Amino acid sequence: MKTDNGRRLANREELVEHSGYSLPFINQLWRDRATNGHPEARVVDGVMHWDIEQWDKWFEGYRKEHQSERDLSRVNRDGDPSELLPPAKQARVLGVDPARITQYEQNPPPHWPAPAETVELPTRTRNLRTRQQLWDWVDNPKSGFGTTGGHATWRKGTVLAKKTKAPDPRIALAAAALAELPEKKPGEVAVILSERHGQAVNTWKSIITKARKQPTQ
Repeated sequence: MKTDNGRRLANREELVEHSGYSLPFINQLWRDRATNGHPEARVVDGVMHWDIEQWDKWFEGYRKEHQSERDLSRVNRDGDPSELLPPAKQARVLGVDPARITQYEQNPPPHWPAPAETVELPTRTRNLRTRQQLWDWVDNPKSGFGTTGGHATWRKGTVLAKKTKAPDPRIALAAAALAELPEKKPGEVAVILSERHGQAVNTWKSIITKARKQPTQ
């Protein structure tokens, strides 16, 4: 971490370590700076940095402002942040009925995190998420989680009768990679996609299988 006249300056990765939040969440706070008042960055050696003391003061106010509008008291903050959780355990972390997770999968609320890993079962796909993903999501005011009545605000504008599941954008990424790398075996493409976009290689293998079943354009 760099210093300037005694002030500590942190880049994005150092903010992640300092705050305990994930990089996607930190990036989103920065993207929304026009509306959330995020402190401006200072470019040091070609890399954006933020004054830690200034950022901490801003973020404390940001959390208090938005959490006062929502009830997050039922969220379980214990456990390993990186542990992969099945839907039932995701519900326990959020303090909701397991049926709510099913609803979220069918009609995703704003910024509902993509699964960190998927497990192909005989009759369905099980989506796994980490505690950190869930904590980041509930702490994001745009999620609408914890609003009056325990229902996220997204439900007010959602046609609940609609059962069509949104297409998985990762399938398009896999299809594009297969077309880009015709000389590579599917397993090799899965490794490349894992390096590019994160998530487990086995998860990408399952997605590639789905992509290969898609009709060609």
